[in-house]
Amino acid sequence: MALGMKTRKVDNDTRDISITNDLTTDTQEKTGYGYDLESNQKGGRKMSRIAVARGDSDSDSTLSVGKQLELEATNSIKYRTCSWQKTAALLFSEYICLAIMSFPYSYSVLGLVPGLVVTVVVAMSVLYTSLIVWEFCLRHPELRDVCDVGQMLYYGWTWVWYFTAAMFLLNNTFIQGLHVLVGAKYLNTMSGSAMCTVGFSAIWTFLSWVCSLPRTFSTLSKLATLSAFFTFISVLLAAIFAGIEAHPAGFDTPGGGKSGLLTGNPIVLVIPAAGTSFVSGMNAFLNISYTFIGQITIPSFIAEMKDPKDFPKALWAVTICEIIVFSLVGAIVYVYTGTQYNTSPAFGSLGNDIYKKVSFSFMIPTLIFLGVLYASVSARFIFFRIFEGTRHKGNHTVVGWASWAGILAVTWLVAFIIAEVIPFFSDLLSLMSSLFDSFFGFIFWGTAYLRMRRADYGEGFITKRGIRGIAGFILNVLIILIGLFMLTGGTYATCQSIVDNYHAGSVGGVFTCVSNAL
Repeated sequence: MALGMKTRKVDNDTRDISITNDLTTDTQEKTGYGYDLESNQKGGRKMSRIAVARGDSDSDSTLSVGKQLELEATNSIKYRTCSWQKTAALLFSEYICLAIMSFPYSYSVLGLVPGLVVTVVVAMSVLYTSLIVWEFCLRHPELRDVCDVGQMLYYGWTWVWYFTAAMFLLNNTFIQGLHVLVGAKYLNTMSGSAMCTVGFSAIWTFLSWVCSLPRTFSTLSKLATLSAFFTFISVLLAAIFAGIEAHPAGFDTPGGGKSGLLTGNPIVLVIPAAGTSFVSGMNAFLNISYTFIGQITIPSFIAEMKDPKDFPKALWAVTICEIIVFSLVGAIVYVYTGTQYNTSPAFGSLGNDIYKKVSFSFMIPTLIFLGVLYASVSARFIFFRIFEGTRHKGNHTVVGWASWAGILAVTWLVAFIIAEVIPFFSDLLSLMSSLFDSFFGFIFWGTAYLRMRRADYGEGFITKRGIRGIAGFILNVLIILIGLFMLTGGTYATCQSIVDNYHAGSVGGVFTCVSNAL
């Protein structure tokens, strides 16, 4: 067993449950977080530590976090510095983002009523699973990110860690690529396509890399507050402008005779149109899911909180605001732009060019910051594992800063390539949702619930708590099945949509100079 671990037998179970009672200084210095996953092996297989909930579990967590803070006390760069308010700012910047402007498109496919129902259901499922993530991290404060969580969830196998790490980095880099893509859209829209699109993408990539250089979430939280505020102003203006302008973009008065334009008032569907395909319906659902699902960063955020017990305060505040903002903005913009005039992102649905540019411009902070946030999460993941236990991690050194900047540069280069290869907003959202959110939004956390309850109550955990235990088991099995459906059916629908769009010629080619302005 790893240093500092004691084994306790549960009377009604033959399992060994390892509980952190005494985290030794040696282990803390090795990991910086009080637990060495690598040393906890048996017969070539890493043991899985799912801690039992106890009356003093909070004090155990506080003790471990306290020791981590003590170890950082002499460092120039301190990581455990986030209050719940700063964590809330990071969550707001992650969730109150550009993807909100895909909701009108989703409602146009699903219908207004089903779209609003899906919005609330997905929001509550993400709230529930996020609380599971929090409980898991509170029991295991030594975990640094979702990769450590994944390895522990699936019985400590090494390949699970590498598989999770690959998905983790790909997810984050795809999000960076999305923001490079939309950054180029913005520059094309504002400049009247004054430069080759690939050139605008390169400029946005460099700007984002520079903004990624701060090394702590506490520093980034200040930028996150501004990002969330300006995003709220942006989507609010878009909804107001959609309501007050005479007609949406693409509208032509009857008899106007303008080529390529439509006539007639916006069509608002209360329920899906007859003949709506599985591909379009699934993509609309995935767009909504992508905007809500962000549990992948929660372990990283909690790992830098001064008091992880306060995390639910941040989570509840963000969830309530999400439901209100997403539903209102999505519904209002959809009602005034209708099914036939709708674009994704919905800024392109605004017929007045000034309205479009003003509302889109307020999105600049989040276009930069959210990509920066995910780049920072990825760089932190790699950097910590390279420099754990060295002075470069917690102090200002040339090697440390050069490595940090170099890691960020690689992630942004890959993001630039992704933006040029998959140059369409809605399908890129759906692809990320189906490939990554299926695991990080559903499958992982249904599994975490089942493993924690088994650790607490033994093999008969399903029935020991009566209806509560049975209901919890059924709900979390359903969560896992939803994730599997997103992974299979969602990936198929997204790939088919990408193929259809290329065949229809509705998107540009790769590394193109063709304008992608709204």
